[in-house]
Amino acid sequence: MNDITNRRALLLVNPKARRGQESIAPVVERLEAGGLRVSVETFEALPEIARDIVRVRHGADLVIVCGGDGSVSSAAVAVMESRLPMGIIPMGTANDLARTLEIPLDLGKAADVIVEGGRRLIDIGTVNGHAFFNVASIGLSTDLAQGLDPALKKRFGRFGYALAAMKVLTKARLFEARITEKGVATEVKTYQIAVGNGRHYGGGNIVE
Repeated sequence: MNDITNRRALLLVNPKARRGQESIAPVVERLEAGGLRVSVETFEALPEIARDIVRVRHGADLVIVCGGDGSVSSAAVAVMESRLPMGIIPMGTANDLARTLEIPLDLGKAADVIVEGGRRLIDIGTVNGHAFFNVASIGLSTDLAQGLDPALKKRFGRFGYALAAMKVLTKARLFEARITEKGVATEVKTYQIAVGNGRHYGGGNIVE
């Protein structure tokens, strides 16, 4: 357990996350009660989160992201380059990385995990120069993410993905791909390729 007393925490909040309109006051109170000095900033677009981390990296001891998997993924490169530890308050729809790391989905309990000061090292994957924490994919899931109405996602949560998936599946087409592992190439026809770094994918589904 690490002593976090008087450490400076940048709390980044995505108000567009599914639970982004919930009050974060209880979260801030628990963090401050645990000894952190918290400054709060909101971001309206995912690219802004990396910019904010870079801007304040010399004035913070850790970054806390309040949002879903999209928010966390957008922070990946900046967190890696700043070498700041990152905490997660899961406020999104799927929260797959939080599930993988066994971070409670209850906001207060997630804040308690940060206050307790434990850290875990995780691998970071890269695709075409872009870093990712949990999963990188092409095919159906990409089409689904691009076609998902934010209002539908916010109203129905994980069920919103299922509703959007039915529409995407009617237009799905196979594509050809070559997968090379340890010098051995395999050619496939598929609807989807996903590279997983975490155990959970697509809203809590477990990758075996």
